[in-house]
Amino acid sequence: MPCEMCGAQGNTFKANIEGAELVVCQGCAKYGKIISRVRAPVKEKKSVRRQESVTKPIEKLRNEIIQVIADDFSDKIKKGREKLGLKQKELALKLAEKESLIHNVESGKFIPSINLARKFERFLKVKIVEQHEETRDKKYNASKVALTIGDMLTIKK
Repeated sequence: MPCEMCGAQGNTFKANIEGAELVVCQGCAKYGKIISRVRAPVKEKKSVRRQESVTKPIEKLRNEIIQVIADDFSDKIKKGREKLGLKQKELALKLAEKESLIHNVESGKFIPSINLARKFERFLKVKIVEQHEETRDKKYNASKVALTIGDMLTIKK
């Protein structure tokens, strides 16, 4: 079983490192407290079909749709408020928020959360939250037995 920190093969231990239980090699175990030794799993005979599915590269790339705040959110909020003829204090009362928050959002000093942006959208009838599709560019080979923390960081980028 490979080390979850560095990927080294060999004797592995279950260790508590900074509050997380990880399977690590002897070299990485020094960074935490060893809980127990991990025994290598008993290898079973795998069918040919199973082996083929493990070694095939992942063909399907998933696209992830995320919600983002528009770059010009402060202008949209200010124009929406002015269109309704409200002052910042009046808008704050209507939305049950602080006047200083409204001021900071309109000046661009504070980026609202998705929930707060939705609140502005409903009241001012403006579009602030946008859908953004994030695509994965790389194909990863599923032939690796396990991923290390370093592999996960590389995949995330």
